[in-house]
Amino acid sequence: MTAEETSSYLRHHVTLTGRSDTWFSDDATALIHKTSRGYPRAINNLGLQALVAAFAADKAIVDESSARAAVAEVTTE
Repeated sequence: MTAEETSSYLRHHVTLTGRSDTWFSDDATALIHKTSRGYPRAINNLGLQALVAAFAADKAIVDESSARAAVAEVTTE
């Protein structure tokens, strides 16, 4: 996927939950796209972990620091 498709993909999954507000900042989306290389399964894994990191930090939106925490969690072997 392209960066724009990744952003749309994340927004689509948010709308499936019945929400229409923004959950991912632009910089978080860009980091998720770069790390996932546009692969849907990787986007899903990173997006989910980023949501968990944002929740754990009591944030209303997934920002770049939450996305970085997700990258660290998913890419650590």
